[in-house]
Amino acid sequence: MIGDASAVRHAVDRTGETSTIKKVAGDRGGASLLVLAFGLVFVLLGGFGAAIGAARLARQQASVAADLGALAGAADALRGEAAACGSAAGIASANGGRLVACQLDGLDLVVSVEVTLVPLPGLTRTAEASARAGPVRA
Repeated sequence: MIGDASAVRHAVDRTGETSTIKKVAGDRGGASLLVLAFGLVFVLLGGFGAAIGAARLARQQASVAADLGALAGAADALRGEAAACGSAAGIASANGGRLVACQLDGLDLVVSVEVTLVPLPGLTRTAEASARAGPVRA
């Protein structure tokens, strides 16, 4: 391979001197494939990280919708369960959630809210949170 003309190239550096560069026989672009593989791993890890972040965000959104819905419904607790749950459903909906359960327990209102998310294409999940609100008791 050393005597082969295709295996040896000549290069000229800044000083004008000619140097010989020998071609390595096993070099066929393996580093390029390795860089592409690492890039694919980083893209996949980023996608999964974004999916986990979206799930955490949906859980937080469900929690906020449940808390605010329970507070709004508890303010209408004296008007009955229908009015209290109607207020809770409106606030939960305004915060991106859907009221799935509502129960008036004395003057306390207990609500459950779910938020639907699509973390990855073709994958649908729901995050659910519950909250309880009512008057302060000593």
